[in-house]
Amino acid sequence: MRLLYPSDPLNKAVVDEAFTEEFDAVRSVGLDCSLFSFEDFEASGSFRPRPKPGADEEILYRGWMLTPDSYSRLHAAVVGCGGKPKTSPEQYRRCHYLPEWYSQCRELTPETVFLPRDADFASALAGLDWPAFFVKDYVKSLTTQRGSVARTPAEVSEVVSLIEQYRGAIEGGVCVRRFEKLLPETEERYFVLNGRSFGRTDAVPDLVSTIAGRIDSPFFSVDVVLSANGGPRLIELGDGQVSDRKRWSAERFASMLRGARQGD
Repeated sequence: MRLLYPSDPLNKAVVDEAFTEEFDAVRSVGLDCSLFSFEDFEASGSFRPRPKPGADEEILYRGWMLTPDSYSRLHAAVVGCGGKPKTSPEQYRRCHYLPEWYSQCRELTPETVFLPRDADFASALAGLDWPAFFVKDYVKSLTTQRGSVARTPAEVSEVVSLIEQYRGAIEGGVCVRRFEKLLPETEERYFVLNGRSFGRTDAVPDLVSTIAGRIDSPFFSVDVVLSANGGPRLIELGDGQVSDRKRWSAERFASMLRGARQGD
């Protein structure tokens, strides 16, 4: 397996500084890596990985977030260079967009309604007896001081407009989630790789293993938070290729990837 990282925008011979620690860690455990210009790829579709992957070599991308359409183009570019992407465009979309995985994990995560950007939110949500509403697009929520919680259906439109303002666009559509009392300081990120669940420590809740058995993807992240009553709740899935390590050490992350290569 070969890891594919974005290069520094000003020096294509070195990795982007945001990934330096991880890049050094995965190479230190014997994993092969290639670099490519993310900027050139986004601007013109130019894809020149260095070193070039070997014929049918499995490629795992680790880099900046991509829309499903952009990932499809990257997938095609890797195939065009002779590589074999580990994650298909369909698998990327499945974990990147909340509506794609929601039905498989419905009882493990807050109840959610999916609406188009131009919906009449107040009317669409009027019949829901929810204490409040957590609002996001298919990928991200509002991270400003205002936050993503709407106290009434009428406030949902305000949050959507702010997401659009700060992110430039609503990706996919709007997700309105039932507000639950959660303990944010308990949030943990786990990864599922080749069907196995991993944490930054050896403690991995059964919830993550349950999710691993339901989602058809070779590499994805699972964000879990404890509810006010102490039970674990699934908050988000993400494609593992574009998921930040959060509190994971680079060494722990590299060890997980090395085990996948060796079939441990």
